[in-house]
Amino acid sequence: MMIAREIEKIDKKLGGKMSEVHRALVASMILVFVVPLYGHFQMIVPNTDIVENPADMQITIDLMFCHPFEGDMMNMIGPAEFGVMIKGEKKENLVENLHEYKIDNFTAWKAIYQIKRPGDHVFYLEPEPYWEPAEEKFIVHYTKAVVNGFGLEQGWDVEIGLETEIIPLTRPYGLYTGNLFRGLVKVNGNPAPFVDVEVEYYNKDGKYQAPAGPFVTQVIKTDANGVFSYAMPKSGWWGFAALSEAEEKMLNPDDGKYYPVEIGALIWIKTVDME
Repeated sequence: MMIAREIEKIDKKLGGKMSEVHRALVASMILVFVVPLYGHFQMIVPNTDIVENPADMQITIDLMFCHPFEGDMMNMIGPAEFGVMIKGEKKENLVENLHEYKIDNFTAWKAIYQIKRPGDHVFYLEPEPYWEPAEEKFIVHYTKAVVNGFGLEQGWDVEIGLETEIIPLTRPYGLYTGNLFRGLVKVNGNPAPFVDVEVEYYNKDGKYQAPAGPFVTQVIKTDANGVFSYAMPKSGWWGFAALSEAEEKMLNPDDGKYYPVEIGALIWIKTVDME
C-alpha cells in the first residue's frame, strides 16, 4: 500500500500519464532506494481469543502472509501443517478445514472451527517456504495463536514442538491495553539468546498512520535466557516474530543456488481497552 501511494503521488505530478511499464520501474526504485523492508509476518487471527458462551463456540480463523501494519499482502501457499493443540494434551490436524480466499487479489486461507470443550486451544501452522527475492532468502514462519475455551486455563504455555517457537510466559489472552507480554524464544528446543523480535500491530483497514518509518515495526531482543517483554500500547491484535536463521540453506530451483532460510517463531495476541 505504501508503494502504491507513492506511485500515485508521482503519477499525479505527471498529469496521470505514467504507463504500466513506468509504474513497475518506479515501484522497483522505491523498493530499493526509499521504502524500508518492513517485517514479513505470518498471521493466525481468530475472530476471538476467548469463548465463554456455547452459542459462540463456532469461530473463524484467518491465515495470511503480509506486512500487518501497512496492509501489504503476499500470496500464501497452502500450509505444510495447520492444527490445534487442546489443553496441552491432544493435537488435531486442521489442514482439511482450510478454504482459500482472496484479499486484494492475494491468496489467504480461512478455517471454521468449533470450540467444543473447556481448555486452551493453541492453533499453529508451519507454512511452505516463501522466496523473498528482495532479500535473497527463504522465509518460514512457525506461528501460533491461543483461544481459551469456557474458562479452563490449561495448555496455553505448553510447547507444540516446532523448529522455533515462542513459549508465552504471560497468559496470551484476557490482556488489557498496556499489559506487559513476556515470551521465551526457543530454536530446536533450546532458548535463543539475543535474537531480534519484531513486533507489529495488525492495522486493519489502515486506520492508524505511523508518524515515521521506525514506528511500523518495533524491534526488541531476547535477553541471555531467550526471554523478551513488550507492553502493547493499543487495543487489537499484536504479532511477535522472533527471527533466526536455519542451520541449512535451501535450494532455489529457479537458479539452482542455495540460499539462507529465515525461520521465525511467531505468536499473535489480542489486547482490549479497559473502559
